[in-house]
Amino acid sequence: MSDDLLVERDGAVATVVLNRPDSHNAITLEMYKAIPALFASLDTDESVKVIVVRGAGTKAFASGADISEFEEVRGNADSAKSYNQRVAAAEKAIENVNTPTIALIHGYCIGGGCGLALSCDLRFGDDRTRMAITPAKLGLVYSLESTKRLVDLVGPARTKWILMSGQQIGAEQAQRLGLLDELSTVDDLDKVTYDFAQLLTTRAQFSVRAAKSIVGRILSGQVEDDEKTTEIRNSSFDTEDYAEGVRAFLEKRTPRFR
Repeated sequence: MSDDLLVERDGAVATVVLNRPDSHNAITLEMYKAIPALFASLDTDESVKVIVVRGAGTKAFASGADISEFEEVRGNADSAKSYNQRVAAAEKAIENVNTPTIALIHGYCIGGGCGLALSCDLRFGDDRTRMAITPAKLGLVYSLESTKRLVDLVGPARTKWILMSGQQIGAEQAQRLGLLDELSTVDDLDKVTYDFAQLLTTRAQFSVRAAKSIVGRILSGQVEDDEKTTEIRNSSFDTEDYAEGVRAFLEKRTPRFR
């Protein structure tokens, strides 16, 4: 892994940093290639309970894919196909981890940066956040999977407005649309995000991950319990977390989930 992607740890919270501040953290092809293995590694690390994704500094989460590479890595249909597969794999890798993910968004979150942020479970932004998805400005087409993530968040009509216009969306409007889950000042965003991340580490991890899994199934079209979701729910009664949660309630203390 290059210095363009960093991992920082604070207890059970791991932070993945898009580390190209001189280019507003524009995402290179090599960064896209590295993301799947990186997130798979964090997801299998039992000591990691939350993953935060952020850009270096406070000016940008990511200004998008690194367009300076496009003539070389996306110059024709064949190379574009390979490039697009790498982007899709990176976004899926973030979306599909069992570990909860939070995008911490300072400033600009544009194009490919927005794609990575939408792949996270939650998005916390500051009051200078500017979000946009810009294929219409480049003569490109957004993938169906990426478009679905947007539809799931904001609905079909607003998705059309966002994609057809390519316009930048300010922080307050982004929150109204559902693109941002929390909005803070620039100075407070880190604290608000990491306080919430630490809160998640204190919750029953079986419950947290099961909730993520079941919501994912609903977004994929499932509307009734099946054998798998019934098994997930029933098996929670055999976990140490459940036993500890009941003991803590009866003893009127804070649970210490393992």
